[in-house]
Amino acid sequence: MGLDDPRLAPLYDLSREVDLVFGMALRSDDFRYYNAAVHMAGGKVTHVHRKVYLPTYGMFDEQRYFAAGDRVRTFEHRGVSSGMLVCEDLWHLSTSYLLFVQGVSLLVCISASPGRGVLADPEADSAPGSVHAWDALLRTVAQYNECYVAYCNRLGYEDGVTFWGNSAVLGPDGREVVAAGDEDGVFFADIDIREVERQRQQTPLLRDEKVEFTLRELGRVWDERTDGPF
Repeated sequence: MGLDDPRLAPLYDLSREVDLVFGMALRSDDFRYYNAAVHMAGGKVTHVHRKVYLPTYGMFDEQRYFAAGDRVRTFEHRGVSSGMLVCEDLWHLSTSYLLFVQGVSLLVCISASPGRGVLADPEADSAPGSVHAWDALLRTVAQYNECYVAYCNRLGYEDGVTFWGNSAVLGPDGREVVAAGDEDGVFFADIDIREVERQRQQTPLLRDEKVEFTLRELGRVWDERTDGPF
């Protein structure tokens, strides 16, 4: 559907009371479909992120149905530099890095991640390997990008597949602010952007990041892999 679809009217109305982030199959004007995250506030769409990385391994066949997005952007909302990613996007270092060098303070990732993979310790823990992998990933992204990470994952069962939840908000030091575990419901987290400032003053990774160095080295790698210049 498009963003003008009348079925979205209740969400537009609700966004006048509370900011919303939700996922949808977004149709473009030329009839391509994207797995998209949409941010609504004040009765209007304030940002859209089209999923860049579409998995085609294991149980996933997403690229069969969706077109891939081609950009990662921050957006300002309520004085906070924010960004959104969808599920597999976060597993690629490039996406959070691109938000990092744009100065993101709040990264929101929505996900429908199923439980899969071997257990980390079958005798001590019944959670599938993907749960532990996501926990480690979220801590790493929050800590090394020195930003808040709000992660919302699907919870429940469908067609024999378990979606394990574990939605959480992590602070810019990588520590959990709130964690939902395997419970559904509404959870609240206090976000203080001054914590981002303190973390970036203490460990000035963004200040010292050499974007020009990264671009130069990426250009070199590209040239070595292809016949033409970057």
